[in-house]
Amino acid sequence: MNTIWKGYINASLILKITVALILGVIVGLLFGKEAAVLAPFGDLLIRLLKFVIVPLILFTLIVGVNQTRLANLGRMGGKVFLYYLLTSALAITVGISVASILDPGTGMTLDTNEEFEVPDNPGVTSVILNIVPENIITAFSNLNLLGIIFTAIAFGIAISALRSSKEHAELGESVYKVVNGLNEATLNIMKVIIQYVPIGIFAIVAEIVGNQGLNTLLELGNMIVVLYIALIVQIVFYIIFMILSKVNLKEFFTQARTPMITAFVTQSSSGTLPLTLDAAKNLKLTKSLYGFSLPLGATINMDGAAIRIAVSAAFAANIIGDPLSIADMLQVVLIGTLASVGTAGVPGAGIIMIATVFAQLGLPMEAVGLLTAIDVLVGMGATALNVTGDLVGTSVINKTEAERSNEESTTN
Repeated sequence: MNTIWKGYINASLILKITVALILGVIVGLLFGKEAAVLAPFGDLLIRLLKFVIVPLILFTLIVGVNQTRLANLGRMGGKVFLYYLLTSALAITVGISVASILDPGTGMTLDTNEEFEVPDNPGVTSVILNIVPENIITAFSNLNLLGIIFTAIAFGIAISALRSSKEHAELGESVYKVVNGLNEATLNIMKVIIQYVPIGIFAIVAEIVGNQGLNTLLELGNMIVVLYIALIVQIVFYIIFMILSKVNLKEFFTQARTPMITAFVTQSSSGTLPLTLDAAKNLKLTKSLYGFSLPLGATINMDGAAIRIAVSAAFAANIIGDPLSIADMLQVVLIGTLASVGTAGVPGAGIIMIATVFAQLGLPMEAVGLLTAIDVLVGMGATALNVTGDLVGTSVINKTEAERSNEESTTN
């Protein structure tokens, strides 16, 4: 038994995850809905990952802020926001283009008797106000990532100011050492959790395959295939961005594949965040950059969801026999980009975004209800792309910052 455990620990993580995926599919197909008995093991993985989200973001960002100048932090923040905005617009454009060529939903009929209640859209103003939490404890307990980022930056700047002051420099250094120690302790906890990831993935895949079966895949297969083609096209754009920025593709995907697969299985960008942060650390990216960009990206950067909006809009339009016009497509790009920010951090954000676009274009809400049948299968790919986009953007921006530092050192 001890030999088996040592063999498991020493095996590469990607090998363990691959085996877990294959076994999960097999068990799900063999046992069907009875595979749900494994659900607690999958729930445990989600709980473990969420357990370390707050300390990871808080301590990583505080330490990162204290390792860089505030001017650099502001510049990097501007680049991150611009990247997220542009890639979201690009993702919707990709989704619209692919869907226009492949025409998902053509020939299907819609059950107009089916009712679907659309959740309220909180709007951009609510999201912006949510950045500053009314209560720090509530922000932590509710996993308000924007609020946690704000708290970490505020305390990071305060500790940096203490360290720079003549009167409280020693106190500032002591506080910083404690936070840095807590950050290292959190990373040690992460190492243990990572060993459980394959087990949790096996359980989640078995349950999903057991519940969904092949029927849903066959019924709405056209829509699913079109969406995944669009996701692949977006990844090609990511690769082009990284090549132009001279990011090492082999090294990137070696580290990124674990959070990508985990996001695919768990359908949770925020739940996968600890693994995404770990990947950024292994890629040796700047701590102050990834400590800010990845939690923010998990909240507002939804390239996968953006593609889902575009393909869903084309799908609904084709079902009612009224394909999207050029003007409609431009509306989808504009409204979808804004909706992806306006629904940040809201449960069921994907459905809210789709419903918002449908309402603006006059598309039938019954189609939203139909799309919920493949919500899991579509959500898996979309979430994996969300996480990939966050890590790509951080890697590209990190390269531009490194080049800037080299230029400044050469000038000096």
